[in-house]
Amino acid sequence: MVSVAQLKDVPAQPAPRPDLAELRSRVAQIAPQIKARAHNTEKAGRVPEENITALRHIGYFDIVKPAMFGGYEHDFDVLVELNIELAKSCASTAWVGGLLAAHQWLIAGFPEAAQRDVWDANPDAVACGSYAPATKAIEVEGGYRLSGRWSFASGCDNAQWSLCAALLPSKTDSGQFAPAFLLVPASDYVIDDTWNVVGLSGTGSKTLVLSDVFVPAHRLLSFADTTSGTTPGAALHAANPAFSIPMLSNIPSCLASAAVGAAAGALEDYLAATARRITRGAVAGHNNRMAEFPTIQLRVAEATASVDAAREVLLRDLRDRAATIRAGNPVSVEDRIVSRRGQAFSVALAIRASEALNASTGGLGLDLSNPVQRAWRDANAVGRHISMNWDAVGTMYGQLALGLTPQGQY
Repeated sequence: MVSVAQLKDVPAQPAPRPDLAELRSRVAQIAPQIKARAHNTEKAGRVPEENITALRHIGYFDIVKPAMFGGYEHDFDVLVELNIELAKSCASTAWVGGLLAAHQWLIAGFPEAAQRDVWDANPDAVACGSYAPATKAIEVEGGYRLSGRWSFASGCDNAQWSLCAALLPSKTDSGQFAPAFLLVPASDYVIDDTWNVVGLSGTGSKTLVLSDVFVPAHRLLSFADTTSGTTPGAALHAANPAFSIPMLSNIPSCLASAAVGAAAGALEDYLAATARRITRGAVAGHNNRMAEFPTIQLRVAEATASVDAAREVLLRDLRDRAATIRAGNPVSVEDRIVSRRGQAFSVALAIRASEALNASTGGLGLDLSNPVQRAWRDANAVGRHISMNWDAVGTMYGQLALGLTPQGQY
């Protein structure tokens, strides 16, 4: 018989890795409370700490995090599928929660020393980010110095680190610069509340202000490495080829999922309200069921088809990229641009769906607390992001298909 004293010396076994079904169940459990806070989240201009705590409690930030640091190492389609579900309740929370979770995978591309800087002292640490190179970094002994303003740092109030993009002097071409991410702890920057917007208001995508901050050289990840999948971290986590998928085949899909989920949530809310709604207006006739109007039926069909197609395109492309890399094949330029096309087009479909619904909510739909019009504003806000803008991304695919050199980020 094993004594109590002996049991104390037995190391604790790690919790089993939750599968997609278990994670879906966890998200469903916290969805009502996040939905109940959605209007206040928008008014506050940031995701409340209660939402972040709930996401952390269900392991949301571990979904694509490397197992070396306590993560589940699921493929990105798992995170995106769950984020669509989360966005049904609150697109702002899904935008931030999805990005903070996705950035765990991005941090895994940095050298091991940088990953240990983030997670050794605080296994729960997460990072926000600002992707546009805001300034030129100054090279100094042992690293770089950064000063400037980094805007659109979604979830910065909820993060312990930030990925700040900057231009670094080229090691090979004199006078040339190349973009890179530099990892900066929250203690090294100040948050300037510049976020006062009409859509995705609750994301708290404020501006980070850095003043002569030193960043050691090991906290650097070049755009060239991460967009090609040839990162230091990919070698460190070589047992899982998913860490060598090009960044822009994965991360923007998480952004797109917020729009798709917002539209899906709007559809659910619209059906719940419209199925029982009786008209009151004299022009359209009163005491008629809206559900019996053919125009309403068509709007529901259009929204349903658009959401369904958007979801399928997003998940299909993610699974295709993962299958390619696991088969030992490189993700080609064409594959990468197909991913970018799917991400942007899924957002265009989400906007189409939310517009079809919002346009027929009547006067009640003008109320800022109405979830259908909030989803409409949020989906349109996602479409304004340069990585999600159909005009910008669609032309890039058209260039490829027509035999031209694609111009853009892929």
